[in-house]
Amino acid sequence: MMTAIAVTIAGSDSGGGAGIQADLKTFSALGVYGASVITALTAQNTLGVTAIHDAPSAFVTAEIDSVFSDLAVNAVKIGMLSRVDIIRAVAQGLSKWRPAYTVLDPVMVATSGDRLIEDDAIRFIVNDLFPLATLITPNLAEAATLLGAPMAVTEADMHYQGKELLKMGARAVLMKGGHGSSPESVDLLLTQDRITRYSAPRFDTKNTHGTGCTLSSAIAAGLAKGEMLEEAVAQAKAYVTAAIEASNDLKIGHGSGPVHHFHAFWS
Repeated sequence: MMTAIAVTIAGSDSGGGAGIQADLKTFSALGVYGASVITALTAQNTLGVTAIHDAPSAFVTAEIDSVFSDLAVNAVKIGMLSRVDIIRAVAQGLSKWRPAYTVLDPVMVATSGDRLIEDDAIRFIVNDLFPLATLITPNLAEAATLLGAPMAVTEADMHYQGKELLKMGARAVLMKGGHGSSPESVDLLLTQDRITRYSAPRFDTKNTHGTGCTLSSAIAAGLAKGEMLEEAVAQAKAYVTAAIEASNDLKIGHGSGPVHHFHAFWS
């Protein structure tokens, strides 16, 4: 049997809690071999982002070609793409290599509130990457930014905005309610013909750094292993919920710490 392989195309988090570090930890925890295409370096810790150094777009192309020409990639997760030329390089690479599944996490703002993307890049994410993505996974703030609308407050708002994102060219949308304020964290998966609701308890912890990266890479891991989309989202939601619940077992940094990616393995 072939080894399931997933690739993260994203930025590096020097603090280890988000970005490609979170993605590779997630792939490993879920039994999938992880490879990476680094789009940017961030000087970052649990307190925030102090500097961003983007990779040259030609180097991003070289990374993509190196990985895909050798590895039998089953699924791709896309995270931080801060500049237009990098977005275009990724879109061209995916169009060339045609992975079966691509999960696009439209990362725009870090958990700390630091902005991670140039304004004109948003339009290119929609135009160039939405058509190539199996699923997009915006949180409430990202969905609002993509639509130029106020942030969703109710599930009805989330439903409406998810439908609007489908109209913009997304094949499937996971509206993530983790930034809401209700006692439970509700996500809505919208496709052209159905809506699936996922709920989990909300835990009292400040350690939520990298939750979005972790969820999208967990979905990509499920797709890489052959799970159907609804099942992959359900398994990913369960994994992230458990990782958040166990996050206080880790004592990392002085700010918003990471979730516990290896909660099932560490004593």
